[in-house]
Amino acid sequence: MPALLHAPTALRAPLTLRLAAFVTQCKPRVNSLIVFTALIGMFLAVPGWPPLGRLLAATLGIALVAGAAAAINCLVERTIDARMARTRARPLPLGLITPAETLGLACLTGGAGLWVLHMAVNPLTMWLTLATFLGYAIVYTLLLKPATPMNIVIGGASGAMPPVLGWAAMTGTIGLPALALFLIIFLWTPPHFWALACYRREEYARAGLPMLPVSHGVPLTCLHILLYTVLLAAVSYLPCTLGLSGGTYALLVSGLNLGYLHQAWRLWRDYSDDRARGAFRYSLIYLTGLFAALFLDRLL
Repeated sequence: MPALLHAPTALRAPLTLRLAAFVTQCKPRVNSLIVFTALIGMFLAVPGWPPLGRLLAATLGIALVAGAAAAINCLVERTIDARMARTRARPLPLGLITPAETLGLACLTGGAGLWVLHMAVNPLTMWLTLATFLGYAIVYTLLLKPATPMNIVIGGASGAMPPVLGWAAMTGTIGLPALALFLIIFLWTPPHFWALACYRREEYARAGLPMLPVSHGVPLTCLHILLYTVLLAAVSYLPCTLGLSGGTYALLVSGLNLGYLHQAWRLWRDYSDDRARGAFRYSLIYLTGLFAALFLDRLL
């Protein structure tokens, strides 16, 4: 019913605003990190520089399918988004575009992305990207998120796939180094998202989502953040042991680990919403910095 009430607003909205709304539905800020980690996976997969044509095709295809997954997420969660301050300004809650248009956007971008990957990259990358789309848009968004406080742990596997996709795009295989990069993002995702969930816990509670701080409290969540950060710090050295990187990466990631462990320790020992915000922001710096360090080490 709310979607029907918003439909006239969508029809009256200026064209430029509606076009911007379509872009927003694809969550370009979030997906920029997905594309970035996929790109690093491509550069690490082959000696020298990756073939430019395949690199561009793989980047485009992965970006399009990631945008489609984001649009489906917005479609499924439109009523929840309307109840949360963080998301109530998204296009669907505002009525700038309709659910049918969002579904059409997801089908168009997702189909185009899979076609590009199949035709210009390789079938393995296309199938892995499709599996990633289904894991995020269906398994995580539709099934896990409203059902269990461990949603982000299980569903985080989809978010950890981009470097594997990049690796597969260049090699046509899934190598052990790619799985190490997968594990890094897999362990990074829960503490990253739990920090956000801690200072947004009241909004998640009103929306009826069983996020860990809502179902089990902030102290236990902060303990989980600390434990996962310790595991992440240990796993972050796997690229060194597998010969994927060397001393430059080890030095840079050690600094990043010290910073993240400090954030997690302070959060556990003396929680505040401001510290949770700081930990969330640092988690973004951490993952970006880690993959940038991998690329820099490769260049040197």
